[in-house]
Amino acid sequence: MSQQKTTAISPTRDQDYPEWYQQVIKAADLAELSPVRGCMVIKPRGFAIWENIQSILDEKFKDTGHVNAYFPLFIPLSYLEKEAEHVEGFAKECAVVTHHRLEADGAGGLKPAGPLEEPLVVRPTSEMIIGASYAKWIQSYRDLPVLVNQWANVVRWEMRTRIFLRTAEFLWQEGHTAHATKEEAIEETERMLAVYADFAEQVMAIPVVRGFKAAHERFPGALETMTIEAMMQDRKALQAGTSHFLGQNFAKAMGIRFQNEQSEEEYVWTTSWGVSTRLVGGLIMTHSDDDGLVLPPRLAPKQAVILPIYRNDEQRDQVLAYCQKLKEDLEKVRYHDRKIRIELDDRDIRGGEKSWQHIKGGMPLRIEVGPRDMEKGAVFIGRRDRSPKDKVSMARDEFVNAFPALLDEIQAGLFERAKAFRAAHTLVSTDVQEIERFFTPLNPDKPENHGGFVYTYVAEDPKVEQWLKGLKATHRCVPLDERDTHGRCIITGALVAKRSLLAKAY
Repeated sequence: MSQQKTTAISPTRDQDYPEWYQQVIKAADLAELSPVRGCMVIKPRGFAIWENIQSILDEKFKDTGHVNAYFPLFIPLSYLEKEAEHVEGFAKECAVVTHHRLEADGAGGLKPAGPLEEPLVVRPTSEMIIGASYAKWIQSYRDLPVLVNQWANVVRWEMRTRIFLRTAEFLWQEGHTAHATKEEAIEETERMLAVYADFAEQVMAIPVVRGFKAAHERFPGALETMTIEAMMQDRKALQAGTSHFLGQNFAKAMGIRFQNEQSEEEYVWTTSWGVSTRLVGGLIMTHSDDDGLVLPPRLAPKQAVILPIYRNDEQRDQVLAYCQKLKEDLEKVRYHDRKIRIELDDRDIRGGEKSWQHIKGGMPLRIEVGPRDMEKGAVFIGRRDRSPKDKVSMARDEFVNAFPALLDEIQAGLFERAKAFRAAHTLVSTDVQEIERFFTPLNPDKPENHGGFVYTYVAEDPKVEQWLKGLKATHRCVPLDERDTHGRCIITGALVAKRSLLAKAY
């Protein structure tokens, strides 16, 4: 009788993917639920991943000419009301402040007092409050373009939450730009989507599809919404970043005008774009396995951990000195123009337990050093992208010299693995029955991983939306490289000048 493979995470991905996701977060000590319903506490290890996302993206934003600023958390209700489509799109998700103080209720508790003259909405997004500032800052074409980003928190009152993926409060960045011409604004929208896509693929090792959202899926008030869509290991799509061409809708709502070179008054053209802590969830669901978190080296809080192995105090002193020198030599190495981040773990716990903590925590490389390794001038290496049992010995100096290349090999391997997974679960079809089978679980009584990405022709029509709703699938986007294809809608028969991407999604 064959022995069943044991894993560090239970249940496995195949057994119960949503619970597996929660257990990976717990085992890696990334985050936990807070006392406030729908909110999360991001623990130091989880926040370190977000800090790396923030640091690298912030550098990319500044390289494209953007500067950071900060705008109020509270938005007057009247501001949101100025753009009808915008307020309608966010109304059900808004948290609203109606009072400005508390007072004793006479029964040992507190009650709200001091009603506000105008309710304040806790920031769900900042187009309107930033627009109020832009209306003051912009007077002439000489003031344009305005290229501003802010790192902030937002609140969207979600009823069904999941850590990192969908919470009532989350962290994000939101870029808001103003331009003199429509063409400049469209160019900005496309440029920032490219920044997101390059970051996802090169830094997060997540392959993405770039495309345009259907009209009914656009950001409220936008003329166009561009998106990057990634496939998770349960074959669902995750919207990993969006960039919006807002036209002049918000400029007209907030009175953002400028005098052009002919001294004529015009409204500016605006964009907004953003990513959030949802990226951390996407990172987990793209790469992790049944032994825990797997992190690409470029985003990992630490790229490697050194694990000293010894039996007595004499060995301890010798091994630690060897490990400390190894750490110092590795820290001199640069990796993608950044300092290597190394941990020397000398905690007084059993070696096996210590190693498994780092495996479950996603450490890209584990470096074991014992007396025998010292004698040979070697190190023992375990890679997180391979089986925990798959470890090799390398000469110490050879390892130090090869360290960046080894990290790049892991990084590239994770990307190619995710890309191959996406290809294996992508269907190109115009057969309605084939697509329905693709999206239908074989056993409806037991949740399972099924489906994936479907490329097909569909019109923007209520009949198509009803059909997709029955499959619990959605229209994710019109991929950029599919806009010049032609076919007939598989539901209505109407001629369609573009092929769409369909998927079940988060």
